[in-house]
Amino acid sequence: MKERFDPRVYSRRDFLRQTACAALGTMASAHMIRDLRFMNAAAQTVNPADYKALVCIFLAGGNDANNLVVPSIQAEYDNYAAIRGATLAIPRNNLLLLDGSHAPLNSDGHEYGFHPSCGGLRTLFGEGKLALLFNAGTLMYPITAAQYKNRSIPVPPQLFSHSDQVMQWQTSILDQPARTGWGGRMADLLNSIQPDAKISLSVTLAGANTFEVGNIVSQYAISTSGAVSLTGVTGARLQAMKDILGLSYPNMQEQAYSTVVAHSIAASELLNSAITPTATTVWNTPFPTSSLGQQLRMVARVIAAREALNMKRQIFFCSIGGYDTHANQTSLLDVTTGSHANLLNELSSSMFAFQRALEQIASTFPGEDGTLGNRVTSFTASDFGRTFPTNGSGSDHGWGSHHLIMGGAVQGRKTYGTFPALTVNGPDDTSTGRWIPRISVDQYSSTLARWFGVSPTDIPVVFPNIGRFETSDLGFMG
Repeated sequence: MKERFDPRVYSRRDFLRQTACAALGTMASAHMIRDLRFMNAAAQTVNPADYKALVCIFLAGGNDANNLVVPSIQAEYDNYAAIRGATLAIPRNNLLLLDGSHAPLNSDGHEYGFHPSCGGLRTLFGEGKLALLFNAGTLMYPITAAQYKNRSIPVPPQLFSHSDQVMQWQTSILDQPARTGWGGRMADLLNSIQPDAKISLSVTLAGANTFEVGNIVSQYAISTSGAVSLTGVTGARLQAMKDILGLSYPNMQEQAYSTVVAHSIAASELLNSAITPTATTVWNTPFPTSSLGQQLRMVARVIAAREALNMKRQIFFCSIGGYDTHANQTSLLDVTTGSHANLLNELSSSMFAFQRALEQIASTFPGEDGTLGNRVTSFTASDFGRTFPTNGSGSDHGWGSHHLIMGGAVQGRKTYGTFPALTVNGPDDTSTGRWIPRISVDQYSSTLARWFGVSPTDIPVVFPNIGRFETSDLGFMG
């Protein structure tokens, strides 16, 4: 798992590396000029006047979605319980059933329940602001169980490796080394529609990530407290540094260095100034004090300051670790509690608070038209799923997994994709309870990209392999 970003330990080198892009969002080296021209030409076809944001919530380690969403029809539940075993199977009477006013508006012949820690998600689903995507994962081509077993169709390299699958999820390019992420390629494509933006289109609350790496637009790292400042450089020292940076230097490298540092400081001050009014905003739903809760709280604050920052499009990256639950996934005394239950509670409560905050910002900030909750879409991603059978006290690395898409523009209270047949060595299994994805990351991501403003003709620019799959739009966005 990646080292967590710690704003308390931040050197000048780190500061420059992470923040220079804030004011220099389109700065490109000479070898990127061709890419820059291409991207700008492509972006000219997209001229949205409205604001939109995408928020990636990465569940680092591989979420066991087999306990996030559980089949609730008695016969199907009995099969689930028999294979998962007493150490992992959530009792049926503890499930938060998706029935009544929370039942899916579409029927796939199955019935489901959320993990008991996911009350917020159940509420959002019933309100039509949350959708479920079943059995998605990294794919080079569509593949069946028979094709997997006879090796007739290529599969992602290093299929069950954390680092490889994280990279493949975040780049959506599996068959060759990729230097950019699909979020970064979207940012490159759309950056020209906001020439007056004060910070980078790509913002991370969880340190450097591959998802937001672009050829042109760099990711801007902030903390849950706001923009990162140079350690120990304040007051008179800071002013003296600004004075020095304001001088002209005959040496081109010295001048370039001075310009980057000055812009980095200015961007840090600008962002902190823009979000200051949002610190005292009273939202009816408080955010959890957890890591993810505070990351999403800061995302909400930056979004609330979008007009001051001249933003039309923003991509945010948040992450929460701990999902590599090989052991002690549940409590010995109560399988509805334990490490995974705590993680799902953090996820559910944080996403719920974030959606409520977006809906409530309108009452706090004059001029807001009340539709902000419809203009921000959040979605989950993870290394991979986990094995359906237990390994004794947890679960091992899997493949396909279920995901959450949240927002007012989401065609919610619906399920998308096909729920796997919960049969070991069955039609959806590699042979050990690892589900073969029926939906590719490319399809999942391109559906989000279309809503974000990437034109259909430019979808292959962001997702070079999308043509291998039947559709590039799964229909879960309005």
